[in-house]
Amino acid sequence: MNNSPYKRLAERLDALPNGFPSTEEGVELRLLAKIFTPEEAEIASQLRLTQETPEQIADRIGGDPVELSKRLKGMARKGLITAGRTREGLGYGLMPFVVGIYEMQIGNLDVELARLFEDYYMKVFGQVLTMKPSYHRVIPVNETVRMDMEVHPFESAADIVNEAQAWGVLDCICRKQKELIGDPCDHPVDVCMAFSQTPGAFENNPVITAVNREESMATLQRAADAGLVHSVSNRQQGMTYICNCCTCSCGILRGIADLGVANAIARSGFVNQVDEELCVACELCIEHCQFDALSLDDVVLVDRMRCVGCGVCVSFCPEHALSLVRRPAEEVEPVPASMDDWMSERAAERGLSLEEVL
Repeated sequence: MNNSPYKRLAERLDALPNGFPSTEEGVELRLLAKIFTPEEAEIASQLRLTQETPEQIADRIGGDPVELSKRLKGMARKGLITAGRTREGLGYGLMPFVVGIYEMQIGNLDVELARLFEDYYMKVFGQVLTMKPSYHRVIPVNETVRMDMEVHPFESAADIVNEAQAWGVLDCICRKQKELIGDPCDHPVDVCMAFSQTPGAFENNPVITAVNREESMATLQRAADAGLVHSVSNRQQGMTYICNCCTCSCGILRGIADLGVANAIARSGFVNQVDEELCVACELCIEHCQFDALSLDDVVLVDRMRCVGCGVCVSFCPEHALSLVRRPAEEVEPVPASMDDWMSERAAERGLSLEEVL
């Protein structure tokens, strides 16, 4: 496949800030061949992140714009590329592999795709998880932050839900993937949350179930009750999803547990604090911490470097001895304002130029 459309698409995807590193065995090419036809891969390998109309794309790469339009519409429906309104009309653009193409395959995930992804993940995915800024950022369970602490909207799961105009719930592709390879976890599957500023955006969606604001909040609470970690895309603006994650299945958090990438996810702006007078050393918090950030002496001790500020352990403390407090500024990584800012910072970190792909 060295001169195949899959090779060209793989190189194009790796030129994006998100990254799509190659393997010696060519697992990434087999992964793309499972998802794309050769014709689809050839088209996608020539797209840009900025959405263009079929006419604009045809002017640039050749071909009949009418036929190209049909192919692009089909690819967008399959979750292979992005689609949206531009000044000139409906436009199409390149989508990163993660977060992007892979997650859109939840409706097509089978054993073969699950095993291919696992092979790829274990071989090279740690490379992209080490890069800054991280893909994802932890946000705390709201009730776990001390009442006198200011919480910005981009730090609050409840605010993200409340500010949306459309809400959806779908199955977690990470837990489905682990189940298909014979390594399931006990956490709920139907807790991935999608958001849009367009009312009715998820009506008739084949993989996303449209819900209302109250049902979305209930899903958030159900995830918190299950001890899951809320995480979002690592920016302040334009939140479109909340992942409810675990270190046993989540592709990001497994970077910590399975690949040894300590900074696989950006910490929240908070850290756990113990009230020694209230702590009775029951160890429930230790049982629920997924990051080995807690230990027991006479009272619970917090490893500030391991604590990601998720607040999961706080929710399970019967004595209310734990709470999240804001970290000192020097311990907090700045959160990129927008996706453009995230891409610029990530491209600089990887030594990439965005001119070609934008």
